[in-house]
Amino acid sequence: MAIYLIRHAHAGSRSTWRGDDYQRPLSERGRDQSEHVLKVLGDEPIVRVFSSPARRCIETVEPLATHLGLKVKRLVELGEGADPFEAIAVLREQGDRDVALCSHGDLIPKVIRRLIGAGMRTRDANISQKGSIWVLGTDQGTITKARYVPPGPSPSSR
Repeated sequence: MAIYLIRHAHAGSRSTWRGDDYQRPLSERGRDQSEHVLKVLGDEPIVRVFSSPARRCIETVEPLATHLGLKVKRLVELGEGADPFEAIAVLREQGDRDVALCSHGDLIPKVIRRLIGAGMRTRDANISQKGSIWVLGTDQGTITKARYVPPGPSPSSR
């Protein structure tokens, strides 16, 4: 079983966005990255999709959820600035179900660092590029290993 921890896709510049940052949408590049997430995970047996309440996170996983016939459940525990221990509790609550969760670049490295400290194995550097995916392997409800999947190619590199 796997937990797919997704960093939200590109959403443009925070400094040029006028209004509530939680309402900042994906950019064109971000929409391409969300399609890459769908391409990578669309055939996985995912049974639930969770997201930070931020629009950019929801928009990152909406194509995947729609493809799988699921709804995106918003969780404040995945929000920007959230407590990493609360986010890890959400991950652990999933047991041995395949689930996808979308969060932010400040939270994901903290979660990965704490999981490594608790014994999770990985050969990958603790990074979290926009549109990337951490594939967390579980065994009887325990997160035991992780693999990093970088974001898809930008339109200019195709």
